[in-house]
Formats: sequence, C-alpha cells, structure tokens
Amino acid sequence: MTDLSTGEAAAYGDRDPDALARRAGERANPDRDQHFLVDDRVLDRIPGYLPDDADATHLLEIGGGAGALTDRLLARITADDRDAKREGDAADAPDHLSVIERDGTFAAFLREEFATAVDEGLLDVIEGDALDVDLPPFTACVANLPYGVSSEIAFRLLPAGKPLVLMFQAEFAERMVASAGEPEYGRLSVSAQHYAAVEIVERVPKEAFDPQPAVESALVRCTPRDPDYAVGDEAFFLRFVKALFTQRRKTVRNAIRNTAHISGLDEPEAVVEAADEELLRRRPGTLEPAAFAALAELARECGSPSEV
Repeated sequence: MTDLSTGEAAAYGDRDPDALARRAGERANPDRDQHFLVDDRVLDRIPGYLPDDADATHLLEIGGGAGALTDRLLARITADDRDAKREGDAADAPDHLSVIERDGTFAAFLREEFATAVDEGLLDVIEGDALDVDLPPFTACVANLPYGVSSEIAFRLLPAGKPLVLMFQAEFAERMVASAGEPEYGRLSVSAQHYAAVEIVERVPKEAFDPQPAVESALVRCTPRDPDYAVGDEAFFLRFVKALFTQRRKTVRNAIRNTAHISGLDEPEAVVEAADEELLRRRPGTLEPAAFAALAELARECGSPSEV
C-alpha cells in the first residue's frame, strides 16, 4: 500500500490507514468512541456496496477520523467524474464529498491531508457533532459510525430517503434486518424497515479496527423504498411501535392497555374493543410492519391519541 505524502494530488484510494494515523499525530481514542477501520480490503469494498443506481454526486461521510474511508470515497467520486467525461456527460460541477468530524484535531488533519480535494471543490470538512450540525445536502451516505450514537445518527439519516451504507455493531445490524418472529425482531427492525430495505452486506471482524472494539461489526445497506402500507401520522406510528415493544412478552391486547402513557392514547380500551381478536392474542414480536401500521391506524381512529 502506497504511503502518499500530504497533499499529493489525485491518487485517491491508495492511502495506507496506518500511515494516515501516523501523519495525523493522534490515535483513535476508544473513550471517545473512536475505532478506525484499518483493513484495506474492507475499506476498498465499502464504496461498492452502494446500490448500482445510487446517485453518488454528493456523498456524505460521518466520522472521517484520519481519512482512510474518506480517501476511498474520493476515489469513487473522481472515478465517476472521469467516466462521465469519457461519456460526454460531465456536469458543470464535479461530484462532491462532505465529511462530518467532531474531533478538531482530525478535522484539521483531513483538510490538510486532502487539501487538493478541498481546493478543487471535491471535499468539504464540517467540524461538529453529527447529531447537532445541519446536515449538508447529500445523495448517499457511507460511514463508519461512532457506535455509541449509531442509532440516533441512523434515524437522522433514514427519513432523508437516500441510499446508506453504514457500519454498526453486529448485534445492532442483526436487529435492523430481523423479520417478524425472529428473536432479534423489535422496534428497531420495524422502524428501519419503514424507511428502507435493509440488508447486511458484510460482517467485519474486530481485528479490522484499531483499536479493536469489544464486538464484531457489520455493514448495512439501506435502500430507500416506499413501504407496502400507508400511515396517516408517521410520528404516531413510530411511537406506537415503540410503545408495544416495551411489552413484547405481553399480548397485543395488554400491550395496548399498558402503554397508553407512551403511545399517547387517551382511550386504549376503545382500540382493544375495535381490534381483531386473533391479532389481540398475538405478541408484538410476531406482527409484520404492515400489521403494526394497520393497528396504528385503528388506534388513531379509535384511541384519540394526543401529542406526547
């Protein structure tokens, strides 16, 4: 793997992760939820996990760190620009990558290491917390997320309806992709699958990171699509799902009755009286997302939900 010096132009995709960390002058700090991906083979594969028809004209990366994935994403967008020029279809502006990095040392290093890309309008580095900063416009997001806030970040990204390739703890990823009736199926499964088709595209061992996390990881691809059901109030639907899964071992009947303080139902008994008896005898973990949606719509009609 080539160890490119700072500012060397255009050879994106060849930077060695360990060399980048040395040049940054600071190692990843697990106490700050930093675990840098250093396996070249995994890094090289990640941009290719975007859906084939994904619009990659403005990529977003969250948690750039020392820039190993940033380097691969810059290789992707510059390759796309070259392909467009060969086909005579080049846009007025080149493809673009925005990176959000909360650590000031690494944010400054990214601007220095990729100064040519910054100067050419290919890259901008946003210093700040991804939960607080205004997200820039983006057409797809590829990121090795900080695991401690991965859920919050994912559910900030999913409603945007853009393709995502995100690194999570394996256990979290398995819950995202689980189907009704599986032990891992829960609120996370229903909520994520409400926005996108989600699939694990690669499992990543802890040895691929430095420092090594305590758990295995997995890359999840989220391909936006409309669900096969309709909800009249998305916020209520997600709140209702959350409420029922706090009582996952109870029947749906008892879960509705016991969680009105979470769902905001003023008349949970009216929902129970209106719902199908067979459904009421089931457990929340056996309900498909479409069944949750239908039940949530019934709850809106009969249960007089209020804002929570």
